[in-house]
Parts: sequence; structure tokens; C-alpha cells
Amino acid sequence: MTTDQKEKRNDEYNKYVKRVTPTHCLSANMLKAFILGGIICTIGQLIVNTCTQYFGLSSDEASAWCSMILILISCVLTALNLYAPLANWGGAGALVPITGFANGVCSSSCEFQVEGQVFGIGCQIFRIAGPVILYGIFSSWVLGVIYLVVTGL
Repeated sequence: MTTDQKEKRNDEYNKYVKRVTPTHCLSANMLKAFILGGIICTIGQLIVNTCTQYFGLSSDEASAWCSMILILISCVLTALNLYAPLANWGGAGALVPITGFANGVCSSSCEFQVEGQVFGIGCQIFRIAGPVILYGIFSSWVLGVIYLVVTGL
């Protein structure tokens, strides 16, 4: 193969890569994430307000109910294959809140349910939750040690 042929092949390949590589508009993605994250947070605030005003719960109890309801909504939307289109559109706006974590755990269990209760759902559900729990516990331990050293207790 001559040098001209190699250059032509490389140019054709580069044109192909440029054609099939998706382009993203950062400002549009940020706006979509802001809108969807804002909608999720607004729903959460409506749940908290409803729990405190109409059911007489304390703010801590209302916040706990809000978390549980948002997790339930996320799992139901994931099971119905409706959360993925929201996450594709809103990006980090759907993936960062507690609903995104619930979606990750629920989608793992839905994907592997054909492998059975133990080896499918039981093992695969921790693909997402396991590292988050591990690093959360580890980082809180490290911060606790730092706090202990700084305060001298």
C-alpha cells in the first residue's frame, strides 16, 4: 500500500468518524439538566409541603416520606421503561438526585431478573449500589478520622 493510499484511507476514516460521532451542545445539555432536575426537586418540595400541611408530619418525617416516594416513582418509571428516555433527555438532571440512584439499582434488578432471584436480582442489584455504599462509608470513615485528629478528641 502506497503512502497516498494510506493517507486517502486515513482521510476517509476520519470523515467517517466525524460523521458518526454525536455532537453535543453543552449549554443545551445544561439547560435540560437544570429543567429536569428542577422538576424533580419541585415534585419533592410539593411532597414535603403536602406531608407537613395536610398530614401534620414534622419536617424530618416529611423529608423521609419525600425520599421514599421519589424512590418509588423512580423505580416504577424504570420498570415501565420510562425513566431512560427522561435520563437521556435531562442527563445529570435525572441521574444526580436520589431518583437516579434508585434508577440505577432498579434497572440492574430488572435487567438480570431472568437469571433468578439470588444470582440475578440478588447479586446484580449491588452493581450500582455496592460501590456507592462502599465509597460512602469509606469516605465518612476518613472524614471521621480527620475530624478526630483536628479536634483532638
